Amino acid sequence: MTSFNNAVKERLIRYAKIDTQSRNGVACTPTTEKQYDLARLLRDEMISLGVSDVWLDEDHCVVYGVLPSNTEGGMPIGYIAHMDTSPDAPGNNVNPQVIENYDGGPILLNREKNIWMRPEDFPNLKMYIGEDLICTDGTTLLGGDDKASIASIMTMAEYYSAHPEVPHATIALAFTPDEEVGGLAKDLDLDRFAAKNAYTLDGDHLGYYEYETFNASWAEIRIKGLSVHPGTAKGIMVNSIDVANEFLSALPAYEKPQYTDGREGFFYVISINGTCEETVIQMIARDHDAVQFENRNHYLQIIADELNRKYPEETVSIKITDQYRSMREVIDTVPFMVGHLKQAISDCGVEPVSIAFRGGTDGSALSQRGLPCPNLSAGYENAHGRFEYVPVHNMSKNVEILIRLNEIYRDK
Repeated sequence: MTSFNNAVKERLIRYAKIDTQSRNGVACTPTTEKQYDLARLLRDEMISLGVSDVWLDEDHCVVYGVLPSNTEGGMPIGYIAHMDTSPDAPGNNVNPQVIENYDGGPILLNREKNIWMRPEDFPNLKMYIGEDLICTDGTTLLGGDDKASIASIMTMAEYYSAHPEVPHATIALAFTPDEEVGGLAKDLDLDRFAAKNAYTLDGDHLGYYEYETFNASWAEIRIKGLSVHPGTAKGIMVNSIDVANEFLSALPAYEKPQYTDGREGFFYVISINGTCEETVIQMIARDHDAVQFENRNHYLQIIADELNRKYPEETVSIKITDQYRSMREVIDTVPFMVGHLKQAISDCGVEPVSIAFRGGTDGSALSQRGLPCPNLSAGYENAHGRFEYVPVHNMSKNVEILIRLNEIYRDK
């Protein structure tokens, strides 16, 4: 099969320059208007490629398209990727650069600011000696999460446009906003989407696939204080910041992201902002095990209840919201989807590796809504940070995997 290197490289660079950073704590959808810039580009690009039923939902910033079946039989299949980039690092004025034939040494990302990416800090670089890498300039994220996936999906669509003689069943496409801030494709219209089974593309490490994710919740803890002049505060003042520190001190010291891996769950404090009068803590809880996940949520409530017994009533209020559930309970009902994906990865010369994904994807929520969505990793590295990079080969290989997967579904 012809290499897709040039096509995916050009696409990622073009998409990465479009600022699509989403925002936490925003009630509207999408959380940032600038996500429409990429949505409209993808709409127009799909139309130019001859994709059918292209439509941009202007109310919810979801882009749809269909590659209609050109053969008898076969099972429709869909692919979904998100357009937004993480708010965890600067996402505007992205300046991608290509490191050709990487030599295994330190990479000078920004001469003016003397920013280097070194293998001793990022050992996975050694896996990509001899390959072309798309990097940042060290001042922003790149956006390979998840634009590397979009580049692969769109290049797949271009392949079928250039080769109408290649038979395939119906292929549904969708690009969604706000995944990075918990949007989780909530506005994807399942009636409009032209397949009943789909795959999301998201995550690092080529050849990795996931059908089990975290169970996830979001908690907001509001703590009321009582402020008086510190000179006369004895026996009267309740400093909400001190109460917040007590809340956080009650959390298990080593059940945090920086101390856990594999199937271990955690609590993660996203932010804490406060004064003597009021402090707000925002945090998440994660666990692969459903029972342990419920125990985590319950423990947060126990801490709040204990503090309310110590301090005036209703000093601490807590709101816990489920964000998504593990997709495994749904995917286990359609095991052929995992089998087909493993076969496609293996047939393309890549070792398939399954992990219990320490995060969630749009597919987590979509699976619960009735659209089973295992995940194929996009192949980027160091997502959400200034040292993010994408090996061009990984995106190109993902195009091959998608085409092979389409062949498998065509023959079902």
